[in-house]
Amino acid sequence: MNGAEGLLAAAGRAGVEVCFANPGTTELPLVAAFDSVGGIRTALCLAEGVVTGAADGYARMSGRPAMTLLHLGPGLANGIANLHNARRARTPVVNVVGEHATWHQAADAPLASDIESLARPVSGWVGRTTSAATTGADFLVAHQAALRERMPATLVVAADHQWERAAGAPGPLPDPRPAGVDDERIEGTARLLSGAARPALLLGGDALGAAGLRDAARVAAAVGGEVFAEGSPARIERGPDVPVARSLPYFPEDVSAVLAEFTHLVLVGTGVPVSFFGYPGGSSVPVPGHVQVHPLATAEEDALGALAALAEAVGAAAGPPARERPEPVRPEGALTAESLAAAVALAQPEGAIVVNEGITSSAAYPELAAAAPAHTELGLTGGAIGMGIPVATGAALACPDRPVIGLQADGSAAYSPQGLWTQAREGLNVTTVLCANSRYRILEAELHRAGVREPGRSATGMTDLGAPGVDWVALATGFGVPATRASTAGELVAALHRARTTPGPHLVEATLT
Repeated sequence: MNGAEGLLAAAGRAGVEVCFANPGTTELPLVAAFDSVGGIRTALCLAEGVVTGAADGYARMSGRPAMTLLHLGPGLANGIANLHNARRARTPVVNVVGEHATWHQAADAPLASDIESLARPVSGWVGRTTSAATTGADFLVAHQAALRERMPATLVVAADHQWERAAGAPGPLPDPRPAGVDDERIEGTARLLSGAARPALLLGGDALGAAGLRDAARVAAAVGGEVFAEGSPARIERGPDVPVARSLPYFPEDVSAVLAEFTHLVLVGTGVPVSFFGYPGGSSVPVPGHVQVHPLATAEEDALGALAALAEAVGAAAGPPARERPEPVRPEGALTAESLAAAVALAQPEGAIVVNEGITSSAAYPELAAAAPAHTELGLTGGAIGMGIPVATGAALACPDRPVIGLQADGSAAYSPQGLWTQAREGLNVTTVLCANSRYRILEAELHRAGVREPGRSATGMTDLGAPGVDWVALATGFGVPATRASTAGELVAALHRARTTPGPHLVEATLT
């Protein structure tokens, strides 16, 4: 057994089932070891941003770390944007980054770089192998760190540590569990809520699962409060029997307006809301001054357990309050952001996974999705665009029995269209709704907010994607994904129904007015 085989044997014992990869020469011993060791599925991706985004999507849906295989510092650098999103999503990913042989590193070869400096901003743990004999143990330390920190861990593996002989792989370390919330904090929060004039709960992380949403709704009903979901959550569950949590808006003044009617804000599995950007005369924290903020459970703690205990402490009813399920909106006419969202909510099947990177084009979807069948939505957590197609790819590999729908802005899709090729190669059940408005509309909105009512030629040129326009049907077909075009709500609904009945990936270019 060489070091590469020892690493993969340890990964298999730790429960790793999939490796998303774009390897190079320094990773060839690992490439060969996937056959000699077996047990770990490999998924080749044509760009490293797809590798890291797919690992994020896989782990969000499976709850288990996926492994990535990246080529030296430049390969890691190409995947950093989606590792940023994974870190913000608190997703466990184990990055294995190949490095030059130890004796070759001093030569400063063309691909040499400071890999640790690249990895640290997007990793909760960074380390290197020290010998072929330790590769398995080193991988387990990285795997444990990814689970403990709930974010990516990066292990740099020298080429000679891969090809030299090694001892047998060690057994896996135990999975870490989130820290519990002590009784004193739970009881203090219960007393606070019972006396608060108008409390609100803000949920994030695991608290946005079905169980957390039910317990939060029980608490809110008992104390006369309301439940909110953090903006762009990593994962949120919806369905007829799942209470609805209102999403916090994007712009800070809208967040302030929503929270102004409350007196207390209890944080569960998330932090204090912050503005995406700083604006002249604005505040980083758009929480009104009269609203008192209280943490019940941090993102590192057991938010689900804390919510269940809080529900008991406030004397909440056994089940969440009944709610009337809204009727699905039946859209007609030309495609707008609202009719597109309504069409998707109307056509999506039971158990779908909806990956939402539609930006402005899908802003209406979360509210309309309350009328859709039970589903999971995955959001753009870190704001680094280009995650939608890769995350959908990873989610489909994690849950092959569930259909995946990607609500995908065209500007963002242009960052990582290579993910369509991986979807075709793996035969994944992903339908991408490509929201084609041929512009960075969010930048147009931000220009307007900045007082630029009539942008000039240069400013317009940096927000307009229509000269030339991207032919997404041709592009998807070139990557091996069947594609069609829809310009009305009826055409989009029909295209989504056709995609449901045909295995494999599809793309629908939805032309927006």
